[in-house]
Amino acid sequence: MSEFRGYTGKSLEFLKNNRITVGDNVKILADLTYLGIIMPRYEHSDDSHLVLKLKSGYNIGLEIEKIKKIEITSSPKKNIEKVESVEKNPNLPKILLLSTGGTIASKVDYRTGAVTPVLSAEELNSSVPELSKIANMDAEVLFSEYSENIMPEHWLKIADKLKEHSNSDYSGIIIAHGTDTMHYTSSFLSFALAGFPIPIALVGSQRSSDRASSDAALNLIGAVKFLIDCKTNGVYIVMHQDENDETIACHFGTRVRKNHTSKRGAFQTVGDDPAFIVVNEQVQRNARNNFFKVKEFQPRIKINTKVALIKYHPGYDPSLLEKIIEMNYDGIIFEGTGLGHIGKIMYGNVKKANEKGIFLGMTSQCIDGRVRMTVYESGRDLLDLGIIPLENMIPEVALVKTMWTLGNFQDRNEIKKIMLENIASELSD
Repeated sequence: MSEFRGYTGKSLEFLKNNRITVGDNVKILADLTYLGIIMPRYEHSDDSHLVLKLKSGYNIGLEIEKIKKIEITSSPKKNIEKVESVEKNPNLPKILLLSTGGTIASKVDYRTGAVTPVLSAEELNSSVPELSKIANMDAEVLFSEYSENIMPEHWLKIADKLKEHSNSDYSGIIIAHGTDTMHYTSSFLSFALAGFPIPIALVGSQRSSDRASSDAALNLIGAVKFLIDCKTNGVYIVMHQDENDETIACHFGTRVRKNHTSKRGAFQTVGDDPAFIVVNEQVQRNARNNFFKVKEFQPRIKINTKVALIKYHPGYDPSLLEKIIEMNYDGIIFEGTGLGHIGKIMYGNVKKANEKGIFLGMTSQCIDGRVRMTVYESGRDLLDLGIIPLENMIPEVALVKTMWTLGNFQDRNEIKKIMLENIASELSD
């Protein structure tokens, strides 16, 4: 039942005995006195605790046996939210927001604690009213998935939907996306839709919209301003530059990683500054002009997921590589040490993979710098065994690019050529 969602056993009995349901405002006397809202529980949690949302926005767990007294302070009825229609301003640019399940374009029901996706432009403008002053927003939910559950088949759906709008009158398109795998999605879209005529921004939030420190609205506003004023195309990730609210960073979709688990400025361009920043409502360009190459839009929306990413380490069991070869994988990206090395214990299986026609690429575990396999003898040996050095391509980007390349090209020499070609700023100077 939704009024006791997630509660079972002792916790469910406790709530029923005290005539309390999820969403009630309560006062709890335990080791301290707590005021807050009873929240839903994770369905596989124990039955010994209540979850309480404090006024600060944080959730705490309270052990039932230590609760001396609980009483309802208010029990608001759930009202059907009336959302006023938004009158379009013909003088403002148009922006499309496609939601894939991230919290950036979601709203919180403070009675139940549920986070639901924004389903309409009216709800979007209601959640972030500043948007209606700078753009006419259209919104559409493609699917609702946590980012760890987004798979290559989701990339294809996003790309196909974007292709439908390649000749639209939108100034830009926002993709609301969870942060954990956002740079994988941005990489695929960068390759599959290279030359897309308008800019695309993937936007997420590190802090949910029910927290005072949420970055959701500011990231979204910054992304809209960027799309309107950037005067370029391409795929970007748009997030906080750091912990303050003054600067939004706009990263090339193929040169960025999530480098912190929870900071608002978690995303960083590897080896350089962000391509653009939005500061004081002004869009400033950092990237050099040679990054902005005008390409004819020729969408290639296919993928081959039979590609493995191998992070080499001392003690790596080469039989794991043997198994990948036996499973008929078509590509292997090595995340090697230093300048691009793996132990000689791997050489036999690397030779076997090359003879089988598997594409072999080398990246580095180092955060910055370039693969150079001609410096040491071990690197030259790996070159002779058929491994292709991929310059300073980020390992995750190399994985996605290989999937995309193998999905769209068959000739082995052409595949090698495409992998070394700078298609979407994946290789930097």
